[in-house]
Amino acid sequence: MNQLDLCTSPRMRAVRDLIGKVASTNATVLLTGESGVGKEVVARAVHQESPRAGNQFLKVNCAALPGELLESELFGHQRGAFTGAYRDKPGKFELAAKGTLMLDEIGEVPLRLQAKLLHILQDGEFARVGGERVLHTDVRVVAATNRDLEAEIRAGRFREDLYYRLNVVEIRVPPLRERRDEIPALVDHFLKTANAQYGRAVDIAPSTMQLLVDHAWPGNIRELENFIKRIVVLGNAAQIRQELSALAKAPAPVAAPVTASASAPVATAADGRVDLKAIARQAARDAERIVIAETLDRVHWNRAKAARILQISYKALLYKIVDCGLATKVEAPTTPTAELVA
Repeated sequence: MNQLDLCTSPRMRAVRDLIGKVASTNATVLLTGESGVGKEVVARAVHQESPRAGNQFLKVNCAALPGELLESELFGHQRGAFTGAYRDKPGKFELAAKGTLMLDEIGEVPLRLQAKLLHILQDGEFARVGGERVLHTDVRVVAATNRDLEAEIRAGRFREDLYYRLNVVEIRVPPLRERRDEIPALVDHFLKTANAQYGRAVDIAPSTMQLLVDHAWPGNIRELENFIKRIVVLGNAAQIRQELSALAKAPAPVAAPVTASASAPVATAADGRVDLKAIARQAARDAERIVIAETLDRVHWNRAKAARILQISYKALLYKIVDCGLATKVEAPTTPTAELVA
């Protein structure tokens, strides 16, 4: 069963209506929404309901590769174009000809590559890395992002002309907390799949199901699916119920203000004078700590991705994680509680 068939809320019915309207066209689609809401599921539905359904559907995660490798992945390269290029390699725009190409995390594409993307979207023409021959392709592009691209344009990190070329039709996929009535059907689907995958016969009590419906699910459908797998693997729904209850009762975290650390005393000289330079250094360090922590949380502690967002080297980020006292969080995803909410 297609996961989209389980999404029957009014908000998702509106999404299905949009899919039906745009699928038969060649219009470029921009999928927006939080991480884990199911943007790839929507992209595949656009492909499957289109005349291109018999051809390739390919996906490229633009955040997973540095700029040079991403360019080669998208456009291909000629032999000898760079060290290690021992043979000609076609890119995804060639391989997906007559089909659909999903550009996930489109907001992570470097500005230099954005110009090349704009050209191929406008004219269907491109050249491989290191090549001179102009190639033509017919590809339907579906882009996806969890970023505010208009804010990225204002910050100078995303081209306005590329944004309008991508945003012919925008489909916003709502977060799971805005369509809680879908949770029981999704839980049943994930439970059946996980039981078959792991050879189990775990069931969920109605009282536990209500806790699942009431939970906020900040990681959306992806978090819910992994949570159900956890229940099946552990085979102890009662324990999970206790953990969910604890999460529901826990107060929401409050972001610390960007001020001097409350645990650090105000720097003063022996005669009582205040050391403004020391206070400024401490405030800057605290502000940096908050920004790094929020960025790491936003990308689920993917430090390579966080380094790119913060525009510092991976090594520098590791140093700052330790320097800012965040090092203990590096191990957090391996603990049971962290896995529960990851």
